[in-house]
Amino acid sequence: MINTYETGQMVTLISGGPEMTVREYSPIQRGYQCQWFAGKKLEQGYFPGDSLKLVLPPAKE
Repeated sequence: MINTYETGQMVTLISGGPEMTVREYSPIQRGYQCQWFAGKKLEQGYFPGDSLKLVLPPAKE
């Protein structure tokens, strides 16, 4: 698998959900460790690259 996302990039699941920050790619987990906030609680999980999409920054006016 090619390392598509870089640490610090914002992603979301293709199926929807919160915006998450990529923490690292793990070849052992074969996915990206991402972090996000659920209210004030920091959550994290591993996701395969093909389940994620990049969140583009808003266009500047």
